[in-house]
Amino acid sequence: MYRKELAYYFSTPIAYIVIGLFLVGISLLLWVIPGEWNIIDSGYAQVDGLFRLSPWLLMLLCPALTMRLFAEERLSGTWDLIMTKPYPLWRIVTEKYLAAWTLLLLALLPCLTHYFAVAWIAEPIGNIDSGQFVGSFIGLIMLSSAFLAIGLIAAASTTSQLVAFVTGALACFILYWVTMQDHYSALSRGVLDLRDIVYFLSIDIIAVILTIPWLRYQTKK
Repeated sequence: MYRKELAYYFSTPIAYIVIGLFLVGISLLLWVIPGEWNIIDSGYAQVDGLFRLSPWLLMLLCPALTMRLFAEERLSGTWDLIMTKPYPLWRIVTEKYLAAWTLLLLALLPCLTHYFAVAWIAEPIGNIDSGQFVGSFIGLIMLSSAFLAIGLIAAASTTSQLVAFVTGALACFILYWVTMQDHYSALSRGVLDLRDIVYFLSIDIIAVILTIPWLRYQTKK
């Protein structure tokens, strides 16, 4: 199921459009468009703008990746066929989730080029806070996993991809504003506190666990 989902993403324009929009948007805001995010305008060897902008883009990116995880199969009737196979539901849900997370990690990896670019233009070369960057990048990975987990539940709750996207994006925004932002900011300071990592992993695990009975209920309706 993991390989099937990952292959599907790259056999359609979805992966390329989503990743492309994310990378182009970040690059333009960091290097081209004037403003507080622009690295050149700031005059400092730092990429803080990347980690301040990314959460708001990921709130849209993650639900866009998860909105179709169950909808297409349930609408086409292939979901009932999948449920008849000797394949545990928890594995189906987990592998679909991991496939979406793998795709998102591939979208985040090119962001490392911003770090190397800033390190190259810094005076002297390499004069950049690497520890803070590593902590911030780990925080971004953890945050993306939580956003995807929220999108997973939203996708399991409806057969409409649009409803799944809107619901997931709204839930990501609310939870980020209320509680996630504090844990993400702590990691962005370069301090890898186990409590922050456990917080995000807990959201991932709870979301997967809750999705399983919800899908069973939806299937029986």
